[in-house]
Amino acid sequence: MSGYDAFSDDYYMNMHLSTELDMPRDRESVMHFFEQIQRRYPSMQNFYAREKNEFVLEEDKESGQYNWASVEARRVSCGGVNPKNIDDLVAQHRSVLETAPYALSISPLECESLSVMFGFDFTFRGNQNELLAEALGVLPAFEKALEVPGISLLSHEPSIQFALDDQCRTQCRIGFETRTTAYQIRTTDFSEDQLSVYLTVRRFDSLSVGQSFAEEYGRLAALGRDLVDEYLIENVLRPLQQTIALH
Repeated sequence: MSGYDAFSDDYYMNMHLSTELDMPRDRESVMHFFEQIQRRYPSMQNFYAREKNEFVLEEDKESGQYNWASVEARRVSCGGVNPKNIDDLVAQHRSVLETAPYALSISPLECESLSVMFGFDFTFRGNQNELLAEALGVLPAFEKALEVPGISLLSHEPSIQFALDDQCRTQCRIGFETRTTAYQIRTTDFSEDQLSVYLTVRRFDSLSVGQSFAEEYGRLAALGRDLVDEYLIENVLRPLQQTIALH
């Protein structure tokens, strides 16, 4: 599959490498890292400091499709919004992870976690909590509560987390973020906001001897894509699409 653009209004895939120790803060190391990234991907040319010790390099956002990379005090991240080809994006993320250990002096021993996150945004004007309940249902124990006359559902962001290995080092979390506020429900003045679905596969602890960040990321990305393809699309994304289409 080249991409997931058919299943939501926007989608994105992000990589996060969190470390136990602080990243180098000197100008030379930070700029060397981003210069290496830019040499491989010349279209990433917008560089700026978002906050103190947080730096970003990204493509132009106007088209709604772009890639980015960032360095924070204890995290290196990169991502792509609405990529045309997932394989190309995975290759870019691996390239960032091949560059980071040398440019930023990151050791596999200091890895706190390495993760890949798939995000899907749906534009919806209305009570997004009620939309989620309608599309995906609620726990049976809560169904009767929703039958009380005159109630309004203020918060409904279900999540599930499970291990993908016996040691619980590789875990997956599926969650939701709604942006409907109590004020909007009270006034029935709803704005056109994004309802987000997240699937994150994360590996905790240091890497083993001989393992590389890029290779481990490839494993996590493959696990995540399998979960999206085999579970998330048919059981979450399509029901949300169909329910939104009815409103």
